[in-house]
Amino acid sequence: MNSKSMMSVAVFAAFVSTPALAQMIIYPANGQSAQQQQKDEGECYAWAKGQTGYDPAQATQYVAAPPPQQSTGGERVKGAAVGAVGGAAIGAIAGNTGKGAAIGGVVGIMAGGAKQRQKQEANQQAAAQQQQQVAQQQQYTAQQQQNFQRAYAACFEGRGYTVK
Repeated sequence: MNSKSMMSVAVFAAFVSTPALAQMIIYPANGQSAQQQQKDEGECYAWAKGQTGYDPAQATQYVAAPPPQQSTGGERVKGAAVGAVGGAAIGAIAGNTGKGAAIGGVVGIMAGGAKQRQKQEANQQAAAQQQQQVAQQQQYTAQQQQNFQRAYAACFEGRGYTVK
């Protein structure tokens, strides 16, 4: 097998496995030989790639990354501890350390809960943004594939093939 034949086989293998071309059926309507069809496939592939700037063999499938890890909590416990220490200090000054610690602990729990909710909202927003970006990229790639298919089919039709 010469290098030109090997290249035709490589190009053919690359786009047979490519989703953008897997749906196309090309029939040699003017009695073109299998060898001529292979040659035309390689040339039409190169032409469509040049016209669209898209190479299905180099296309990347975009998959959403896993959502960011959410903390398992702890904000309320940390808030309670910090609040209790601060409340105890204030309570010591006011003359009732235990009461100050209890009030500080409750305030700390509430502040920690608010902080935890803020983190959850931020994580949800980041995940939604990421999903939107992936969807936009997939839509863009699908449009590029369609443009490539149209150019590829036009090339074959111009060479006397029937494309479905």
